[in-house]
Amino acid sequence: MKKLSRKENILQGVKFTLFSCSAGIIQAVSFALLNELTGFPYWPSYLIALTLSVLWNFTLNRRFTFKSAANVPVAMLKVLGYYCVFTPLSTIAGNYLTETLGWMEYLVLAGTMVTNFVTEFLFDRFVVFRDSINTNGK
Repeated sequence: MKKLSRKENILQGVKFTLFSCSAGIIQAVSFALLNELTGFPYWPSYLIALTLSVLWNFTLNRRFTFKSAANVPVAMLKVLGYYCVFTPLSTIAGNYLTETLGWMEYLVLAGTMVTNFVTEFLFDRFVVFRDSINTNGK
């Protein structure tokens, strides 16, 4: 694993945060539209919004935050592995909190988004792009 300078680590964290915020906007807006306009229960609205957000976030962070030239399908499979754990857990928990306990959908969404932000950064940094940071020449 390549050792980054303090400045590189800070810049990486700032970029990941900004791109995650843009992905969060995509997720929140698409969730709100689905939740308010379709009458879907929490879980399908959440899953569709999460998928849109993940695709956007992966693309930007691979290219600009981690500057990785790693094999895209392999990196995507690693991210898929993360989401094979995160998605069922967050969907079941979110559905339980909203449908059974009556929590507000947007509060639950915000909590899952914060949890996703922190855990995905760590997973991307130390698993997905661990050995390919700064290899794309950008």
